Amino acid sequence: MLIEQTLEKLNGMKLFGMARAFRAWLDQPKDKALAPADLVGLLTDAEWLYRENRKLELRLKNAKLKQPACIEDIDYTHARGLSKPVMLDLASSHWVQSHQNIILAGPTGVGKSWLACALGQKACRDGFSVVYRRCSRLFDEMTQARADGTHPNLLRRLAKAQVLILDDFGIEPLTAAQRRDLLEIVEDRYKLASTIVTSQLNPDDWHAAIADATIADAICDRIVHNAHRIKLGGESIRKKEGLTNGKKPAK
Repeated sequence: MLIEQTLEKLNGMKLFGMARAFRAWLDQPKDKALAPADLVGLLTDAEWLYRENRKLELRLKNAKLKQPACIEDIDYTHARGLSKPVMLDLASSHWVQSHQNIILAGPTGVGKSWLACALGQKACRDGFSVVYRRCSRLFDEMTQARADGTHPNLLRRLAKAQVLILDDFGIEPLTAAQRRDLLEIVEDRYKLASTIVTSQLNPDDWHAAIADATIADAICDRIVHNAHRIKLGGESIRKKEGLTNGKKPAK
């Protein structure tokens, strides 16, 4: 009865990891006695791990990453100019701590979005908050927020994210409102947070997509000059997948 009361109290205090570990320990055969300090340490470690896993689940849920990508699953055999040492360095997430950016540029189908999500997922695992947005949908979201009066709140949420992934930038020229929104977003984050941009365009060609020289200068100054630039090339991976007749795709 005392054990059940203890478990109820642990759950009542929301010490779910500790309660689960205590129940598991009770169900194990006892070859030798465990010192009280060791038992407390075991239960404390279980609670800490439970809470860390819950935090990670919440960060991944809030990130809304487009693909379930993982840095450990990157395929370096596909000829697209991807450097393994560079990716391993970025996997440390030091670039997030230093408020640096990443630009993934290259033709369609070479895995830019997948790599961005893999870096975002690793940042989540390292304790950083991440937000993924496809640029076209982000601008739609900004338009709707302006209409319903939540535009300032949306800007604040984007500014708070330690990593913001802007996917498929430059698909079509920006409108005046989109240019202003993008400038506000990058201005709020400049030297305070990190941004990943994927684009079919090289940064040198972003001015044409932004379609206003003055605003383009301001946006590029806040993204490009503090960015790790990764230029990808080669054949489309999606095209290659179509030729493998359903085999596991390369990433």
